[in-house]
Amino acid sequence: MYASRADVPTDRAVRYLAQLCKHTHQVNELGPGHANRSGHGGDGAGVRLQHVEWSDAEGVIEFADGRCTLRATSTALLLNAEADSPERLRRIESAIALRLEGIGRRDRLAVVWEPAGTGPATGRDAGPSGEAVRRPALPRRTGVPRSERS
Repeated sequence: MYASRADVPTDRAVRYLAQLCKHTHQVNELGPGHANRSGHGGDGAGVRLQHVEWSDAEGVIEFADGRCTLRATSTALLLNAEADSPERLRRIESAIALRLEGIGRRDRLAVVWEPAGTGPATGRDAGPSGEAVRRPALPRRTGVPRSERS
């Protein structure tokens, strides 16, 4: 499995996590390839979206060929991408970065990916020796904001 991470500095991480997850929930493809349905423009090289779930501070975007987990802190939005090939990982990174930078253009968000494992994992991502560990799945959320649920 190939993996990368990006720590995006922002004091609005919860907001951006929710916006990114809501947007991906509303389209069948993310990145340049979803132009056919959403009119955002692109060349058809996007990645196929399978499932999105999120809570107030964490999210998972599942693709046919990988996934991106998101975690909001008070100072950053933490992104972790995984795929079974370097090319698929690059597509996921590109798709997530394109959309998040578009959402956060007023705050000039910049997503800079680096190979996973280049720095110590922290918080819930860290195992006993500082290595990254996979967390259990989040409670399922189907795209209806908590405030609109009955």
